[in-house]
Amino acid sequence: MPDLWVDILRLLDGTLRLATPLILCAMAGVLSERSGIIDIGLEGKLLVGAFAAAAASSLAGSPWVGLAAAIGVAVSFAAVHGFACITQRGEQIISGLAVNILASGLTVSVGIALFQQGGQTPALGPAERFGPIRLPGADAVAPVPVAGPLYAELISGHNVLVYVGLGAVLAVWWLLYRTAFGLRLRAVGEAPEAVETAGVSVSWLRYRAVLLAGVLCGIAGAYLSIAHGAGFVREMSAGKGYIALAAMIFGKWRPGPALLACFLFGFLDTFTPRLEGVAVFCGDGNLTELLITALGGACDQGRLRMSAALIPMLPYVLTVVLLAGFFGRAVPPSALGKPYLK
Repeated sequence: MPDLWVDILRLLDGTLRLATPLILCAMAGVLSERSGIIDIGLEGKLLVGAFAAAAASSLAGSPWVGLAAAIGVAVSFAAVHGFACITQRGEQIISGLAVNILASGLTVSVGIALFQQGGQTPALGPAERFGPIRLPGADAVAPVPVAGPLYAELISGHNVLVYVGLGAVLAVWWLLYRTAFGLRLRAVGEAPEAVETAGVSVSWLRYRAVLLAGVLCGIAGAYLSIAHGAGFVREMSAGKGYIALAAMIFGKWRPGPALLACFLFGFLDTFTPRLEGVAVFCGDGNLTELLITALGGACDQGRLRMSAALIPMLPYVLTVVLLAGFFGRAVPPSALGKPYLK
């Protein structure tokens, strides 16, 4: 039983760590799209945030400088997206894709110019990264059965950006449902004409939502490169912005369900690599054999094994299948994607 409990805690710990950037990006998407602005550019802002954080932290020697740089650059990209979609009333999906393409090329080009390492940044040392935080009393309660490891290993021991990510969910929920700004933001995504009639600027509301989304994407990017990772590598966002977008949609543009969808991906991303070491005898006909076969397993010397090449794909495939199957139909805000002309 203790070994099983330790395994469960490790799985949950990995789930939380891998879900953090998704949570931050999903909350960014909730804010932006509740205001009526489609944010396909989550991926690009996540990527430039990761690069800016690693580059600034490497040059300045401080992760806090890296975090500030990540937020600043991501907000700049968000402002460009906002200008194209709100002021110029351009096609929002095209603008978001342009942000992603620009981020992909720019991070490599600037990385080569600054560090001459093929678009990567130098490996960051402990002083240039956010390290784990040991919460008060974690060492004292660690020997206590069940509850001790739960507090000491799962709740304690994460870096500050993990706690920021969880706090962002509460902050976005409070902002949307407990403030006048949130009420207006939800209204502008449904009926911008009514908001304008009440004397509130639709454009300014949407700009604030898009810029707040940029802040959260910048924090998510910083987490990837200077908290969870130790430097920037090319395309290190690896589609996480798109997964966060899917989690937000299947969460029906609400912080709570979107959080659960992000945890689902984090769990699958933590669990599926363990399938590589799983082997059962071919022809057993049990549920494990059926599952591994369905996921692309093949017989190898009388044993059914998962292909190592398929392991990285499984979290993405399973996330989409499960989200589509269990979260039901999602109805977007009525004014989502529609430019507003006063």
